[in-house]
Amino acid sequence: MQIVSYNVNGIRAAISKGLLNWMESRKADVYCFQETKAESSQVDTAVFEFLGYNHYWFSAQKKGYSGVAIFSKLKPDHVEYGFGDQDLDFEGRMIRADFGDVSVISVYIPSGTTGDIRQAYKMDWLAKFNSYISKLKKTKSNLIICGDYNICHQPIDIHDPVGNKKSSGFLPEEREWLSMFLETGFIDSFRRFNTAPHHYSWWTYRQNARTNNKGWRIDYCMVHETIGHRLIASGIHPDVVHSDHCPVWVEIK
Repeated sequence: MQIVSYNVNGIRAAISKGLLNWMESRKADVYCFQETKAESSQVDTAVFEFLGYNHYWFSAQKKGYSGVAIFSKLKPDHVEYGFGDQDLDFEGRMIRADFGDVSVISVYIPSGTTGDIRQAYKMDWLAKFNSYISKLKKTKSNLIICGDYNICHQPIDIHDPVGNKKSSGFLPEEREWLSMFLETGFIDSFRRFNTAPHHYSWWTYRQNARTNNKGWRIDYCMVHETIGHRLIASGIHPDVVHSDHCPVWVEIK
């Protein structure tokens, strides 16, 4: 099973930039999208069906904001939309699809870049997300959690760790949360296969950042250790440019 995770920064905009052609050539089994910024009714979903994908959307209540989706060639046994908690689900940030003994989650963790209120919301959201996953693992331990985590874990994951030490996305408390989350039994699949620097998944549109590879690695495919032995490969597609993010991927047996 090849799973691709991609913050498309607006799926309609990404389609206009060639997303469909890329999906057709990439031929992943599952696509986890984040920041779709659309409801399914606002997109010609027949084009995805033509490519052979079942599609499941969980959109924000606010139009043109946030939203996640899972597209899969194999029809899931079950799809779960959100946490089941209105205080968390109104921004459309998590969807889960179960395929046999494996469950795939597409998650879009909030950003705290707009100020203290959103940063506090992000930290609260992270705590509740961790609690939810801890409970879920009791019945669905074989989890693959793909998405935009909006956190760089280590200095190797960001182009300027010193200059960004007080920036949301690289704050000590965020990095500590991600360390703790990994310690609960998750594997950063990319780092399982690649420990080299200068691999990023997001670049600001300003100052030619992408051309100069001044980026952040904030998109992950986290695999629970119960299926760690089934990991085959994991990587990043920095040359794919439908968004300010690029796709990340993992392959498991």
